[in-house]
Amino acid sequence: MQQETATVNDAKASTPAFIASLEHFAGKWRLNREITSGSGDAFVFAGRANFTWQQSGLEYNESGEVTLPNNKTMQSERTYFWRQGPANQLEVYFDDQRYFHSFSGTTPYAEHLCGDDHYKVRYTFGRWPFWTSVWQVSGPRKDYTMVSRYQPFSD
Repeated sequence: MQQETATVNDAKASTPAFIASLEHFAGKWRLNREITSGSGDAFVFAGRANFTWQQSGLEYNESGEVTLPNNKTMQSERTYFWRQGPANQLEVYFDDQRYFHSFSGTTPYAEHLCGDDHYKVRYTFGRWPFWTSVWQVSGPRKDYTMVSRYQPFSD
């Protein structure tokens, strides 16, 4: 699989201006993800992401299958909520409604502290409607890079 070579800090230079709004994301997406741990173990996720309208914005649900380094597989699901924030920001919340991070098309990166673990993300929209998110996570409990690639889903 193609490796993501840019870092989260390269986000502003590498992504053209893209005014993201919730309408851009509504619908079904094919999702492929690679997670590489600091020790080199690789996990692969293949599935779907659905953005469906709710009163306060979009509910993001992803589901699919994770292949572990030992080639065993397991089902995986995750839910987030996306809301339109001020100044063209998109705000992302965990499924329990706690704030996670925010970004925009012109500032497609964010950071989040979870205890002593540091999460940094960069979104890339330069080939819209194909887009990516790259998470670099470091800290005493976590050490991995996660690259998620989205493309429109057709039935």
